[in-house]
Amino acid sequence: MELNISGKNVLVTAASKGIGRAVAEQFIKEGCNVAICSRSKENLLKAVQEIKVIYNVEPLWFVCDINNLEDIENAIKLVNEAFGSIDILVNNCGGPPSGFFEELNDEDWDFAYKQILLSVIRFTRLVLPAMKEKKWGRIINITSLAVKQPVDNLILSNSLRSAVTAFAKTLSNQVGKYNITINNVAPGYTLTSRIYELAIIKAKQLGTSHEEVLASIANEVPMKRLARPDEVASLIVYLASELAGYITGSTIAVDGGIIKSTY
Repeated sequence: MELNISGKNVLVTAASKGIGRAVAEQFIKEGCNVAICSRSKENLLKAVQEIKVIYNVEPLWFVCDINNLEDIENAIKLVNEAFGSIDILVNNCGGPPSGFFEELNDEDWDFAYKQILLSVIRFTRLVLPAMKEKKWGRIINITSLAVKQPVDNLILSNSLRSAVTAFAKTLSNQVGKYNITINNVAPGYTLTSRIYELAIIKAKQLGTSHEEVLASIANEVPMKRLARPDEVASLIVYLASELAGYITGSTIAVDGGIIKSTY
């Protein structure tokens, strides 16, 4: 299947590990020019070295705290200087702290707002002018199954990732005439460091091991396993392709069937 995106310029945020890194690798396989960022220089250097060994390609990389406007503006400037412009933007971020409503204060909400929603708004605002000029662009936001089926102790993620889907749906209607599509991918439980962190927290609460927690989660999934990051990445790369040019404003789950709703 020819995706027709070879040579496209791609920025993937929070891409030093997990789903973000898997996305970057998939775009490299398709012959794209790929830039990645993360707030951890150590994780970035490790990822870049490993990617170079596997694919004989070194992605453009830079440190970027997506909660910081100056870092975001600098990131876009660096990619534009290296590639000319950004054709495909993949907005990704780590998850905010878990916790129930009474456990969270204004600072927690403010941090999560900047991390999840405002970062998407800021990156999108900066890439749209060039996409409009080219009359071609793809923006894909990585959200969570929580936008369709809230997770009990993840109220920050549930609330703000849902806001991202509403933002994307609204904006997609405004920019569709420029051949720009905006979609969201909602991963289910995926084998990343984030799921291990949540499993460790829950294991402490239950007085059990994180291995037992992960096994319990997998057992709830109709496919009886957790997703691999590359399975999520494959959908994202497809949505960025010419083949998916008529898909916009959509939120698509990659969840092994765990979401119970019919839409």
